[in-house]
Amino acid sequence: MRVLQSFPHKIGAGRICSTAWYQAAGVAAAGGGVIVMPGAVQRALPPDVLVRPTLARGRWRIPYKALGHMRAFRLHDRLVARALPRLSGRIDVVHTWPQGALETLKAARRVGIQTVLERPNAHTRFAYEVVRAECERLGVELPRRHEHAWNEAVLEREEEEYVLADKILCPSDFVARTFLDQGFAKERLLRHVYGYDDAVFHPTSVTREPGDGLTLLFVGVCAVRKGVHFALEAWLASPASRSGTFLIAGEFLPAYADRLAAMLEHPSVHVLGHRSDVPELMRRSDALVLPSIEEGFPLACVEALGSGCVPLVSDACDEACVHGQNALVHQVGDVEALAQQITALSEDRALLARLRAAARDSARRLTWAEAGVRLLDAYRESLVSDS
Repeated sequence: MRVLQSFPHKIGAGRICSTAWYQAAGVAAAGGGVIVMPGAVQRALPPDVLVRPTLARGRWRIPYKALGHMRAFRLHDRLVARALPRLSGRIDVVHTWPQGALETLKAARRVGIQTVLERPNAHTRFAYEVVRAECERLGVELPRRHEHAWNEAVLEREEEEYVLADKILCPSDFVARTFLDQGFAKERLLRHVYGYDDAVFHPTSVTREPGDGLTLLFVGVCAVRKGVHFALEAWLASPASRSGTFLIAGEFLPAYADRLAAMLEHPSVHVLGHRSDVPELMRRSDALVLPSIEEGFPLACVEALGSGCVPLVSDACDEACVHGQNALVHQVGDVEALAQQITALSEDRALLARLRAAARDSARRLTWAEAGVRLLDAYRESLVSDS
């Protein structure tokens, strides 16, 4: 299996840039032949991955901010599309990413190469709609350039990419459902998963004392879509807040922080800001809370599982989390249920220990190495289903 992965960002940087890095390394480790054409390289890939940046040569880079991210993505897209005819016969599948795929998908169709489009989040229209509704309910206005503020140009481009791609790669059942609800045929959706780095996220050998209060952790961008307000409401409604600690590792949108100011000032709540020691925070914490209203794949949850930190998640991000087995799951927005689950972990340490042990056990099947195998299988499935 020979694949070209086209990634318009700086591969190996944070968030989806890290995801793309692990995908390339994982597919190559699983036996796939991988060519990566990223915009630029932030972290060097393994030597068995052929790397051809589009917006960088050696130390020289086209600055994304100066050019503008959308223009940079479109330039990358055109350069990959221009290269495709020369790669005809050398690759089986082109793996593209949103906002940098339109011309590449058209060129691949002209030369007869199968295409898949990564969908690291829910369908964009769904994501925009649910986030806008929740922001209006809270009275929080997103900045115009915020990634989840309604942007008709982005939506139009991404929906055109959805139509042109032969298959759409969905990393969770939640993402797949948002496409099915928009009228996409099930046959056009390919399931795969993301993973975690087990060399970075692993349990601690330190045993917490039974009398210690519960330590709850949130990790990620503190945005409306992540449901931090639900987490705070549930935490303060639970007796756990009297003796425990709620750590929030992430940066807040100022308007959102202002809206939540009274809850954030509670003495049990500690806002840490952006942190580089997330693996250690997870090892020190009893549970990770992620009450998202919309999600792609909950990377923080599998990292928590690998760290022996029990996920408390909404059903928008229950991929890999099984209620009552390795996690506790609540319906989106059900603050009362989440508060009860926090209380249960605080007061029933046998339950916490059982879920923690199951979390560590289930995490063995959720590494980036396993995700690479699953992605390679998805590439093969895309060829078989198209034949």
